[in-house]
Amino acid sequence: MENVARVVLAVDEHDVAEEVLHFLDRAGGAQVVATAVDERQLAEAVRQLEPDAVVASPSLLRRGTPPGACPILAVDTRESVGSLRAAIRVGARGFYLWPEEREDLVAASRRTASAAVDGAEGGRIVAVLGSRGGAGTTFLATHLSAAFARRRLDCVLVDLDTVFDDVGAAIGVPVDEPVPTLVDLLLDDGIGGQSRPWTHPAGFRVVPGSLDPGTDAPDPDDVVGLLDATARSSDVVVAHLPRTVTPLGRVVLARADEIVVVLTLDVGSFRAAKRAIAALDVEERCRFVVNRAARADVAVADVQRVFGRPALGVVPASSSVRAAQDRGTLLPPRGRIARAVDRIAASLVEAAA
Repeated sequence: MENVARVVLAVDEHDVAEEVLHFLDRAGGAQVVATAVDERQLAEAVRQLEPDAVVASPSLLRRGTPPGACPILAVDTRESVGSLRAAIRVGARGFYLWPEEREDLVAASRRTASAAVDGAEGGRIVAVLGSRGGAGTTFLATHLSAAFARRRLDCVLVDLDTVFDDVGAAIGVPVDEPVPTLVDLLLDDGIGGQSRPWTHPAGFRVVPGSLDPGTDAPDPDDVVGLLDATARSSDVVVAHLPRTVTPLGRVVLARADEIVVVLTLDVGSFRAAKRAIAALDVEERCRFVVNRAARADVAVADVQRVFGRPALGVVPASSSVRAAQDRGTLLPPRGRIARAVDRIAASLVEAAA
């Protein structure tokens, strides 16, 4: 039986409140268990009913956040700087325009029911770190995002490499249209602001990391705040780390729920990974993926010996990977490479549960 999200509705415009109430109830997956017209009624309804989510106007959220850890979904008939800031200030998982984004609002409401059953508080941040340049960080981050999307998870891929922007080139992010970058979203108050992330045909959203020449690097704390806000409004955030260890990378790795380290079967890759993990002090949260696995003096079993835990997954070597990236495309979802990445995604989901 499908989990049904129990929702408290607090919309200050009566006609809009009626429309939202009837639409949520008709769409299935969400049930409005109480309505409120002011902050006092909202707080009391949350206290008594302990709903899965609050759907509320930013004008009400400005005056006080509902008690407890209840997820908040902000809804309004127009976007304004004030309403967006109010939603961000109270930690809303998303901002939805009514009626244009009503389907997205329903989907977000349904996800709160699943999160309540699983005991999860927002999505997880999975950082993908290469043992060294050329290990396959971009390949794994992009294909892992597609694998999460195939599992019907709301996934956002964020490229933290503001110098090379490998993600954009590898998956064909359009260059002839305005695609919001990491810096754009920071300036626009996050993923719920005016700038909406580009959606890849495979179903995951993408935030490129490119900077205009002469632009200062983003503040690491601001970036982590953006990742946290994005995680609250999605199921999983895949953070693509730069080729070298930077102050931004250190802060993100300290925050990440899981760190996937990409290895190749050679002594140099293992040595570089060992030194990076020791320097960053993140050993307990590291999982290891062997990329481009083929016959070599170093074997997959050596991951257990060197790092103290077996490889989370093994991606076989294939000449099709480079050709796909040169074209800016992903590998077919039913190929052996994609199936290998699917197993890695499944393992990460199971570990989180």
